[in-house]
Amino acid sequence: MTDAATPFHAGELAAQQRAGVGYIATKGAPFIREFMPDQHRTFYQAQPFLVAASADTKGRVWASIIEGRDGFVRSPDAHTITLDTTPDPFDPLAQTLTAGADIGVVGIQLATRRRNRFSGRTRPTDSGLAIDIRQTFGNCPQYINERDWWRVQRNQPVRPLTSESLNSAQIKRIEAADTLFIGSGQQGQQGAASNGYDASHRGGEPGFVRVISPNRLRIPDYSGNNFFNTIGNLLQDPRVGLLFVDFETGGLLHLTGRATIDWSPEEARNPSILRMIEVELDAVIDRPEALTLRWSAQPTPSRKLIVTNKVVEAEGITSFHLAATDGDPLKLFQGGQHLPIALDIPSHDIKVRRTYSLSGTAGGDHYRITVKREASGVASRFLHDNVAIGDVVEAKPPTGDFIIPQGDAPLVLVSAGVGLTPMLAILHQLAGQGSQRPVWFVHAARDRRHHAMADEVAQLVATNRTLRKRIFYSTPDSTDQLGQDFDATGRISATDLLALGVGRDAHYMLCGPSGFVTDLKSGLENADVPPDRVLFEVFGTTKS
Repeated sequence: MTDAATPFHAGELAAQQRAGVGYIATKGAPFIREFMPDQHRTFYQAQPFLVAASADTKGRVWASIIEGRDGFVRSPDAHTITLDTTPDPFDPLAQTLTAGADIGVVGIQLATRRRNRFSGRTRPTDSGLAIDIRQTFGNCPQYINERDWWRVQRNQPVRPLTSESLNSAQIKRIEAADTLFIGSGQQGQQGAASNGYDASHRGGEPGFVRVISPNRLRIPDYSGNNFFNTIGNLLQDPRVGLLFVDFETGGLLHLTGRATIDWSPEEARNPSILRMIEVELDAVIDRPEALTLRWSAQPTPSRKLIVTNKVVEAEGITSFHLAATDGDPLKLFQGGQHLPIALDIPSHDIKVRRTYSLSGTAGGDHYRITVKREASGVASRFLHDNVAIGDVVEAKPPTGDFIIPQGDAPLVLVSAGVGLTPMLAILHQLAGQGSQRPVWFVHAARDRRHHAMADEVAQLVATNRTLRKRIFYSTPDSTDQLGQDFDATGRISATDLLALGVGRDAHYMLCGPSGFVTDLKSGLENADVPPDRVLFEVFGTTKS
């Protein structure tokens, strides 16, 4: 596959093939854009800092944080980010970024676990920097440890400590860290959009990064979006930059070196560790109190939730009803949001963290998550096979921005399989509010046995005149009745959605496997539905 046919470069494609997910080259391509959706532009403009990756004048790769006063990030158009600030003179990237350089950026909101990424090139402006976008895409909230932030008054900059290896105090900081930022890059075919740098986030329990020696680290690589941006870059160019943040003091520990990939790590303490990134360090820059930002020392508090009911909804799909063990009210949520949970699984020596869409109504005495059992899903298999009524799980507050778009334009909720869970919560919210907005619920299942919550949806639609539904079965069996159990045979297409007659100005919300979402998203946009009218959320076995 050539660079013209995919947004991924040769290293990313090789990593995807090595990991057995070569299909990502096609299925993941539509999620990588050359422009920022309005939602991403709004997100970046709300951030107090951005994490950047690039190279210094010696060609060494570093990761760093660029901060500024409130509102310092602006997006005048979908292809541009401007920063009303300049990097600190002690920042290892200060000289190259202000002169103009390739850059990779991740915007991350630790309080809500949201993150998005882009790459581009900087150019100087009168007030700081501008970044012209090359590639941009969103990330799932896995492995992000939640923190709230605030600012302190800036003291005189403290001169950094530089060295060629880690000292004992720095080693202790790394061994206590639960968050790491990593920068990598590569240059392929001239003019390719995939050229440049990438900034990425890694997270886990404290100690997830292993210090082998003062010049050698090992970093676990967990299941994720399967794009393999970091590892793909490192296969092409082993130069790497690492950043550890002291959230209590605002200190930054920058490391640069060269990386190799261990595809079969023998010492993995956690079965979900798929690979290890081994880094040999060349240089260390320790910048005490480098930032005016501070973060809470502990992640957002979790709550203990007890399983009050366990309901089989369809073949391989089960709902779990969760109530607070302390009797206090549960935090309200919006339809489409998800619940981050942590499970103590005996075969894992750290908590297994996953996020599952809430599928019930807000404001009651319990949450409901509905989970598909995946054959290779560590968390979903444990929930289905081991968690029973009366068991307790740990959960963070509901979060996520896959929610009902504002306005009164028609809304088309489109799902496949267990992708109906956020759509069902949205239906409950609209019905409870007495919304007069026209809404279509369009769902695809294999057959009646695999069609979850059919009766619940039918009842909501029957009692609300603005709600309508259309059900597709791809392979109905002889007992499934057309016109009663389902409305059409086959798979949902963009043509089917446009045939509903709601027009191109409707909001289309899509949730399902990546191939399902990719095909519908591309079909709608090819039919001139504006991209900002198509919202989507993808699920897959890597998140289960």
